[in-house]
Amino acid sequence: MFADTSTHGGLVEGPTTGYLGANDPSGLIGEGALVIAQVAQLQTQINSKADLSQTTAALATKSDAAQTTAALATKADAVVAIGECGLDYYYNHSDRAVQRDIFAAQIALAHQHKLPLVIHTREAWDETFEILNSCGVPDRTIFHCFTGSPVEAKKCLDIGAYLSFSGIVTFKKAQEIRDAAKVCSADKMLVETDSPFLAPVPHRGKSNQPAFLVEVGACLAEVRNVSVEEIARQTTQNATIAFPGIAA
Repeated sequence: MFADTSTHGGLVEGPTTGYLGANDPSGLIGEGALVIAQVAQLQTQINSKADLSQTTAALATKSDAAQTTAALATKADAVVAIGECGLDYYYNHSDRAVQRDIFAAQIALAHQHKLPLVIHTREAWDETFEILNSCGVPDRTIFHCFTGSPVEAKKCLDIGAYLSFSGIVTFKKAQEIRDAAKVCSADKMLVETDSPFLAPVPHRGKSNQPAFLVEVGACLAEVRNVSVEEIARQTTQNATIAFPGIAA
């Protein structure tokens, strides 16, 4: 069994029997994949993640970032993680100063409620580490959809963070990410689909789904010269430690 630590659940096609929801943090989908749904936006009903992402930061201002995170905190009992949040300098959807303020506010929220922090970072590694250093790294910090090199991987591991690998690791041009997977500590490795996006080889072009995690696991197994079963066992065990709420 593989634990899918990131999926945009409301967009995933296919069977949803037993699907993880606000009142069922241990639910299953597809081939027995544990799912942490990313459907918690700025809504009345907060499901499994409290999410004000870098792409929605344009809707916020510096003055209301704290108010937004405080409102999300009212549903803290139903939340297993804060994120995904962070900095995305690839797109220009949001002012960078606003992104930084909201990221800092969400780090504070993770500290306040002792929740895992799920980070999205793209072309912003230096500032991501600067803000984490300034605000303090939460005990359980996860770099979602990791796309860094071995250099960034080592920096993440040095602060005790988990690296979550998606279907991108199977892409032909993703050798740096595979190199990062080689240096990742076994106890800090996670897997995810980010479905319905980023379907792995040989499913590229299709809508991604948790059942495709086996392809991510197979790639990691080859890179690390271990069995697929060992990758499944280790990453699932890691997921229950990184996200205690999924087994609550």
